[in-house]
Amino acid sequence: MLQLAGAGKRYGQKLLFEDLNWLITPNERTGLVGGNGTGKSTLLKILAGLETVDYGQRTLVKGMTLGYLPQDGLALSGRTVFEECLSVFDELHAMEKEAEALTHVLSDTDPKSKEYAAAADRYSEIADHLHVHDIYTLDAQVGAVLGGLGFTKEDWARKTEEFSGGWQMRIALAKLLLQKPSLLLLDEPTNHLDLESRNWLEQYLHDYENAYILISHDRYFLDVTVNKIVEVWNKRMHVYHGNYEKYVTLKEERRTQLMSAYKNQRDRIEALEAFINRFRAQATKAKQVQSRVKELEKIERIVVPDEEATIHFHFPQPIASGRTVIEVSNLTKIYPTPTGGEKVVLEDVSFNIDRGDRIALVGANGAGKSTLIRMLSGLEAPTSGNIKLGHNVLADYFAQDQYKVLDHNCEMLDDITGSNPKVDVVTLRSLLGCFMFSGDDVFKKLGVLSGGERNRYAMAKMLVSPANFLLLDEPTNHLDLRAKDVLLEAIAEFSGTVLFVSHDRYFIDGLATKVFEVEDRRVHIYPGGYEDYLYRKQGGEAAAKVAEVAAISHGKLDAATGMLKPVKQVGATKPSAAATTTVSTEWEGWQEPAGEPAPVTPTPKSTVKRLNPIKLKHLEDRVAALEAELPDLEARIQAAEEQQAIFTTAEAAQALAAEVETLREQHAVRTAEWEDLAMQLEEQATA
Repeated sequence: MLQLAGAGKRYGQKLLFEDLNWLITPNERTGLVGGNGTGKSTLLKILAGLETVDYGQRTLVKGMTLGYLPQDGLALSGRTVFEECLSVFDELHAMEKEAEALTHVLSDTDPKSKEYAAAADRYSEIADHLHVHDIYTLDAQVGAVLGGLGFTKEDWARKTEEFSGGWQMRIALAKLLLQKPSLLLLDEPTNHLDLESRNWLEQYLHDYENAYILISHDRYFLDVTVNKIVEVWNKRMHVYHGNYEKYVTLKEERRTQLMSAYKNQRDRIEALEAFINRFRAQATKAKQVQSRVKELEKIERIVVPDEEATIHFHFPQPIASGRTVIEVSNLTKIYPTPTGGEKVVLEDVSFNIDRGDRIALVGANGAGKSTLIRMLSGLEAPTSGNIKLGHNVLADYFAQDQYKVLDHNCEMLDDITGSNPKVDVVTLRSLLGCFMFSGDDVFKKLGVLSGGERNRYAMAKMLVSPANFLLLDEPTNHLDLRAKDVLLEAIAEFSGTVLFVSHDRYFIDGLATKVFEVEDRRVHIYPGGYEDYLYRKQGGEAAAKVAEVAAISHGKLDAATGMLKPVKQVGATKPSAAATTTVSTEWEGWQEPAGEPAPVTPTPKSTVKRLNPIKLKHLEDRVAALEAELPDLEARIQAAEEQQAIFTTAEAAQALAAEVETLREQHAVRTAEWEDLAMQLEEQATA
């Protein structure tokens, strides 16, 4: 469909990439990855035909269409949102008008004339084309895409110039999705989307009938949307089949193989050079020496590129706060509207946050997430209600536009050094490197940085000297995958409390222990991570809540932690810790033994309580997940045991032994859980 052959691109003296060969097929589902500055966006522009290659050539199949979405910079005006999106079908509407005109020609022309035949052929051609493009559902298509990307019906009638830059990019994305080009090229399409819109886009791309290539710093988004990764690394293109998670594994394997081949080659080269140097002067060995010289000349040297150093940054741990970090009671926030009315954003909201909580604040754009986090930080007063900080709590707030509070006349390195003099300069420069500031960049004045660069710097600065209660509004914006990993690891090891707004699923999955959802002017609290939140939202909420309330009332569930209490089950294996991390219906049938356990007798079929369909589906899903997990654990155990047969060092042997023991324990726990749940399913089938 589209091909790059021997392609290379330079910017001045800097070579971005060379000898790049890429054949793009109609079923392409590719993620384009690589470090900042490696040329990903440039390569996408070359594919789109917006830039040319300095070497090689670009060819494409006649008749194919391309759609390109840049990271930002698009501005639309002059039409309403709905009209702007509907404009992508202007050609179809023009053909519809032509077909209408042709009907008059056909009615007024002699059926035996050549004009009639030509008009009939053209009318038939247009009718087929309009039928293929489903001309009668265009309005519905526009509405579905706009709704999926977060536009309300009231937004449809607003002028496009009324929207901010992020919403302008959503309109541009909507137009591209409606056009359905042969090859869709998306540069950071999730930058301006909330979680709901991202989830919708994931499904849309999953069902997309044509090819697409995208750049994204959202690991979860890449995992669920692509089946191939193209990495620009060391000025070359490297292809990995699979999603992002598979790419990480394959890249490490490729690196290991390369290092092994490099070591073997170095050993051979050193052996040849040693022989040549030893016997060069001996005439009797001249033939052997010459043979080895020729062999040495023929060896194509393996070059191991410098690997970007992996940085692990740790928060300087703050002083401990009291157990209750913040208490919110009867909080209400009302804004006046331009027409003299009132807009209620939050109403009668109450909750507590405890020390050590990692809370993800989620909700649709405009629901009030940023308003709530600003009120908790003290930057904005509530209309009514109380916010009370706990004992010894020191709050620090990171805003989406945090760069506005920086001293524009201060040099970057001087400014970050002053925030915590105890941290050495080498560590600070390594940290700045993680956030894409290297070399002489650290000596720039903050005033010359772009908005995105200053936001990245503000995040790096916050890591150096944190408070014990962090309030983070979109901390992952403008960060690449490496910087996100540094931030995620640092916050995960942080001993304080964190409340954060993020639209990055991977970041939320790796951090959240609770989810606060802002919806309909209220805050709904969900214990557990994002997956638990989704389960409850997608049908399991009622069942989980009933089970939770009943479990608390029977004393089986700790109301403070949301965990099942460690009690014995008569005649069954105790569930693993993994099985008790989410509230489920598995507490049913558990009982505290009075003295010695009574002999187990089979439960009559008539006494087995039938589960409702929601509970039963949850049970079946868990059994299916365990059945998929157990073979993987068995394979990992076998692989680790095979590695034990190859001795390298004592330390490595000890580490392998510990790994095998851990895997066996996990396998035993999962097996016991599977047996218990499978028995429950069997009882349900016969009940």
